[in-house]
Amino acid sequence: MILTYNGVDTDETTTYGGYFDIMVMNEHYVVHWPKNLPMEAAPLLCAGIPTYSPLRYYGLDKPGMHIGVVGLGGLGHMAVKFVKAFGTKVTVISTSVSKKDEAIDCLGADSFLVSRVPDQMQGAAGPLDGIIDIVSAIHPLLPLINLLKTHGKLVMVGAPEKPLELPIFPLLLGRKLVAGSAIGGMKETQEMVDFAAKHNITPDVEVVPMDYVNTTLERLLKSDVKYRFVLDIGNTLNKN
Repeated sequence: MILTYNGVDTDETTTYGGYFDIMVMNEHYVVHWPKNLPMEAAPLLCAGIPTYSPLRYYGLDKPGMHIGVVGLGGLGHMAVKFVKAFGTKVTVISTSVSKKDEAIDCLGADSFLVSRVPDQMQGAAGPLDGIIDIVSAIHPLLPLINLLKTHGKLVMVGAPEKPLELPIFPLLLGRKLVAGSAIGGMKETQEMVDFAAKHNITPDVEVVPMDYVNTTLERLLKSDVKYRFVLDIGNTLNKN
């Protein structure tokens, strides 16, 4: 595998990803970009495919299903958009009640649960066919598993730095599945981009110049972005 950024290429030079002026690529690793998608939608290749892929692979893309999305951020808001485009209901699950209006009014979620309110989680037990969990912080899985129907699937996309406790009995009794998913292959990435173009799905981004990059890092630490920064390298990196 050759990493796009800070990897070693076939000629033993360092790879610089989007900072390259010119890049020679094997045609099998190039994505055709539809004309109706703006370049500002480039985070689809980072935030789009990790959410699209598990929805498709685990069969959580069927109209009439009810899918939960845990964590409303850079990946989470894309998951909501894909779920809605598949024709399924979506419930956003978040630790912060402040995201409720954004989830329902702006992104079109059907319902919203605050994971830190036990009564609310217990009262909503059992309706979900699947859950995409995008949270990378340590958090309990049992309340999420209890939201699943029999044969429901909890797919982990976030990557907590420490192991999570996995209760077994709820899995046995409901024949439920806990699975994982990282990103997706090239064929699926092209499918995702084409699907996004067809349904006019784009990430919510803030385009910033290169001289703002340090500020973006400071804002990221404060979760002060909705939901992705896009660096305008072409127009601002070499402007002088």
